[in-house]
Amino acid sequence: MALSEVDRNLLDRCLSKKPRSWEDFVDRFMGLVVHVVNHTSHARSIRVSQEDLDDLCAEVFLAIIKDDFAVLRRFRGQSSLATYLTVIARRVVVREMMRRKTAAPLSAVASHSAVAGPAYSSEERIEDREEVARLLDELEGNEAVIVRLFHLEGKSYQEISTAVGLPENSIGPTLSRAREKMRRAADSARS
Repeated sequence: MALSEVDRNLLDRCLSKKPRSWEDFVDRFMGLVVHVVNHTSHARSIRVSQEDLDDLCAEVFLAIIKDDFAVLRRFRGQSSLATYLTVIARRVVVREMMRRKTAAPLSAVASHSAVAGPAYSSEERIEDREEVARLLDELEGNEAVIVRLFHLEGKSYQEISTAVGLPENSIGPTLSRAREKMRRAADSARS
């Protein structure tokens, strides 16, 4: 699909920095960016909170305006603007998710709530590896293996399912039960 006249006009207005052009651009493509974030997070079994969603959308739009709209200036019009922006947004979102997965500070076991379903947010990763190792002693069998793979090795539910031979939809409930046991152990250690 070629570049539509509406998008060509919007693109020209943005690159010329016409009044309200950026606001019109964001209004037109915000839904697309939100969809890309949600689709990408779902495909990677990552639950994003509303705050994460807002942050990731902001990262996409920051990438678009970076270096005086360099991303838009590189657009050659050989596809629709929406298709081009989908590719750009997905790259930004994946890069940011990977960066956050490896670099972001993460909450401790005792502070995060139980999670239902096969997705997780970045807050649910465990920061203190020594505390995790100590608390893993409170778990038995597959629970300890699943917690180790998820929290210490950063594996997805699908990867854990393959590794331990359990159905993917049982990983989340197993993690929730294990977290609850670990929380109780952490609470009793503090008392």
